[in-house]
Amino acid sequence: MSKITDMTATKNWSGQTLVTADHLLFDAPREKHFMTGSEVLKEAVKRCTVDASVSYPITPQSEAAHLIGELWAEGYVGVYFRGENEFGVMSEVAGCSMAGARTITTTSGPGTLRAMENFAQWSGTRIPCQLILMARGINSPLTIQPDNLEVSYLLETGCMVWYAENVQELFDMSIAAFVVAEKPDVHVPIITAVDGFFVSHTRESVMLPADDIALFPYEPYKSPLPPIDSETPPGRFLRDPFVMKSNYISYATHASWQFEVRSAVERSRRYAKHYLNGLVHVTGNEDAEIAFVTCGTASHQAKEAQRDLEKQGIKTKVIKLRTIRPFPTKELLAALDGVTDVFVPEFNVVGWLEKEVKTALYNKHSAAIVGGPRVAGGMSMPSEAIQKEVFEHINGKGA
Repeated sequence: MSKITDMTATKNWSGQTLVTADHLLFDAPREKHFMTGSEVLKEAVKRCTVDASVSYPITPQSEAAHLIGELWAEGYVGVYFRGENEFGVMSEVAGCSMAGARTITTTSGPGTLRAMENFAQWSGTRIPCQLILMARGINSPLTIQPDNLEVSYLLETGCMVWYAENVQELFDMSIAAFVVAEKPDVHVPIITAVDGFFVSHTRESVMLPADDIALFPYEPYKSPLPPIDSETPPGRFLRDPFVMKSNYISYATHASWQFEVRSAVERSRRYAKHYLNGLVHVTGNEDAEIAFVTCGTASHQAKEAQRDLEKQGIKTKVIKLRTIRPFPTKELLAALDGVTDVFVPEFNVVGWLEKEVKTALYNKHSAAIVGGPRVAGGMSMPSEAIQKEVFEHINGKGA
């Protein structure tokens, strides 16, 4: 098996040629493959010179975790092991990342909730690890089916949150995520989300570069925080939590660090815009007065509804958000120019994306915002359901 000590200036330990992110994502020739989301994640990790991965099984991400383990056996991942539970996994991910390792893990649904305390700790210690979230239902009664309610729990953890629509976006995003998270002026964790089963287990065409190239390794000593330095914040906070003391300095330290973490997320915008080719993607009629604001696979369903409505003479467009944190307010406002009615279809019951959209547009845009349709627990979202929402709103306005 290859060893990390086999690394050279031009080759990683598995013998892959080291290339820039721009070359891997934009310039390298690609060939068509037919893969599931779990399989394509393996291909992405294979090209990322990943030092460590920690896993724990939970549907629907278990296959993805298993396939990353295969990469370790094949010599493409430096260290791979299974944690005792999801809380343990995310703690161990933190340890690996604090030690200067490029680290990735995966989870879903109840695993996310069991590990929740760790995500704020990740951002508080400014580690650039990556979580692949294959979203599934978390609410009672138990379901393993697609539902992205859990994303709402993660929005204020201080992590970046990106959302992929399909297997192609999952491949490209999970590579770009490491690059952006590791930027010295960003250096916070990133959660790359997809809808479980709809993406993790669906086989689609995907364009991949050759697997004999990979990202340059992570360079922890270029980070704004030294690896495992117990004398420098935030490492010192873990050894001597003076922020728990009751004095003004402790209050100010804690508050200022929270603001800095969120400022770092905001600083990721320009990098995300470059590596994702924009924070939002717009399809449909540019001059439409009706728009669907979406993320994930709801975007695919909205595009189908847009095409069906077009046949009926109704112009609409789909505004797909690719980043949720940072939220692309400026880009959304530009895309909504001339729009009078906004619909937000979602795969959850609470409408967390509708709330995000309403917050972003408050006192900035006059469009009516309709939350729906909302489906959950594995229910599908046919084009007809989206069209029904549109017609009921339009007819109600005319009454």
